[in-house]
Amino acid sequence: MSPSRRTAARSVRMLGVTAASAALVLGVSGSALADNITYFSAEAACDGTKGVITVTDKDPAATPAVVTVFLQNNNADLRQVGRPTQVKGSAEGVTITFTEDWEPNAKYRIHVRTGNAEGDIEPYLTAPAKACAAAETPTTPTTPAGPSASASPSDSASAPAESASGTPAPSASSPSASDSTAPADTTVSSAPSPAVGESNLAETGANSHTGLIVGIAAVLVVVGGGAVFFGMRRRGPGNR
Repeated sequence: MSPSRRTAARSVRMLGVTAASAALVLGVSGSALADNITYFSAEAACDGTKGVITVTDKDPAATPAVVTVFLQNNNADLRQVGRPTQVKGSAEGVTITFTEDWEPNAKYRIHVRTGNAEGDIEPYLTAPAKACAAAETPTTPTTPAGPSASASPSDSASAPAESASGTPAPSASSPSASDSTAPADTTVSSAPSPAVGESNLAETGANSHTGLIVGIAAVLVVVGGGAVFFGMRRRGPGNR
């Protein structure tokens, strides 16, 4: 065999070994990724009145992974839901939540990247046929129309006030018991009427000081008489 043929055959064998090695590596990586993807599951659910998408990782090896959710439209990514979220699974399962107000029967692609391998959860996630229930708006009870709670000034003035015992008190316009006029005494008195002078003195109150004035006058008379008496004695009988 010529040297050129031996060189060509050796190159072909080297390319075959390289291709086989690459295929083996890709096959191992693909199987490892496939094994890792099987640990993941996704669900569209309701958290109260809001829609959410939950992804659960049950990888017992706790291999770190990054999960990204995409809304699908005609088998193409329409938009990304939230942000890529890292998860580290466990045998019991670790759940991460994406807030998404999903519509009925909407489809989502769940993409998982772990290490140098990545792939999608198959099949794609389909949302339930019924949307989450909307929050009920509380209704405000209406107050029936009726008379006003406070009476108008004219009504309060005309309405008779009630006493503490519950008996209506007489209104301001009606005569009270104290203002009622006593009946006139028709009995003719036989006593003589007082004189005009006495009546005036009684009305003006002049007779109330008469005794005091008389007493003062008497004292002055006695004092004056005593003074005259003592004065005449001091002069003596010859000076008269």
